Amino acid sequence: MSAANRVEPGAVPPPEADASGTRRPRVAAGTAAAVLFVAVGAVLALTTPWNPLPGRVPGGHAAADPALDFSPAEIARSRAFDSAVNPPAYAGLLAGLAVVLVLGLTPLGARLIGRVTARVRRRPLRVVLAVLALTTVLRLAGLPFDVWSESVLRRYGLSTQSWPAWLVDQLKSLGVTWVVYTIALLLLYALVRRFPRYWWTGAAAGGFVLVVLVSFIYPVAVEPVFNKFHSLERGPLRSDLLAMAERDGVPVRDVLVADASRRTTALNAYVSGFGSTRRIVLYDTLLKSPRPRIESIVGHELGHAKRDDVLWGTLVGALGIAGALCLLYLLMTSPRLLRRAGVDPGGAPPEPPGGGGAADPRTIALLLALVALGTQLAAPVQNLVSRRVEARADAHALHLTRDPSTFVSMQHELSVRNISDLSPDALEYLLWMSHPSGPDRIAMARDWARMNGAEVPPPLRR
Repeated sequence: MSAANRVEPGAVPPPEADASGTRRPRVAAGTAAAVLFVAVGAVLALTTPWNPLPGRVPGGHAAADPALDFSPAEIARSRAFDSAVNPPAYAGLLAGLAVVLVLGLTPLGARLIGRVTARVRRRPLRVVLAVLALTTVLRLAGLPFDVWSESVLRRYGLSTQSWPAWLVDQLKSLGVTWVVYTIALLLLYALVRRFPRYWWTGAAAGGFVLVVLVSFIYPVAVEPVFNKFHSLERGPLRSDLLAMAERDGVPVRDVLVADASRRTTALNAYVSGFGSTRRIVLYDTLLKSPRPRIESIVGHELGHAKRDDVLWGTLVGALGIAGALCLLYLLMTSPRLLRRAGVDPGGAPPEPPGGGGAADPRTIALLLALVALGTQLAAPVQNLVSRRVEARADAHALHLTRDPSTFVSMQHELSVRNISDLSPDALEYLLWMSHPSGPDRIAMARDWARMNGAEVPPPLRR
């Protein structure tokens, strides 16, 4: 090597050498992100039940007309509730995005973190303090809209909590957020510091594992923070539900009852966990419904368990997170984006106080902004897929119970008690609707009855 081409130890490498050194990992990360996102798209395209009721033309035969089954008073109440709850929901969404994007895409977030961590030398502690500060600011920014929404729920009789109890739940939620983000970001920034050019590889693998791990431990570690659970007492209902699960070939560890009535009057049930943590959970408010209706909704939950919907969703989500972390590497190593966020891209001595580049804890504000933006962009796809999966579970319940009339009456009761939106608009479908509307589910039940030679449930309003 000639003297002209040598680089003395400690000297700054020439720009072309640095560009070559960063280009390879960026190309590799971009390629990995593209492959993983294509894989997620292919999995969703091939495994999502786009036509949940085999033989049924997509879009349905029966008309999803709320007037067939809901009284004018019930329809009017649904519209009034929707009009009351939408303003805080949309305002909270916009305000939350505005705050996190301003903090992340301007120097404000970096300055806030700099002030909070100014007297702290140890990098891990700076990461912890940055997480605590930013997540608390974001929660406080959304608190007025949460109070507004809670007030609407109280006015319509859906919330039974006192304000002190509601505030305790908010603090618990913030605590869970602190724990999850702190663990994840401590691991991520350790990788960024140790492997500055190829941290995306470990982050993608670690993100995949972490999502799966959280799905396993969530039912036993997080759910009990917000609700108390007990096994459904021995008796005809428990025996019938367990017999239904056995007949369906679904291994269920337990049927639990959640003390939801201390928080809400809404009816609900869900399947939680998988493998050794799988259980079916019933709201205690649901236990007052007639037994055939309970069996109908449990049949829906067994449909999720039989198809391993929780496991499927976890693996697809983990694959998407892995791709997102590869993409995150490209964004977090962009000098232009880092400067916009008020962080020195690094690469030249003297090193700035935060360390420079993606390893600087001040980039956490930028990271949270990118996560929030990506989450919001992914929501419409997640909701679309979720609605199809939920419709397949409805079809399973109909096949299992072979009682479309009870299914229809159950969906009517759920919609009325929960004051569900009976006629969602396109934007609501995109942003919020993870389940089909009540009229859609009722229409599907009537199609099922026609296809299977069962008596078609007549309109509940004649």
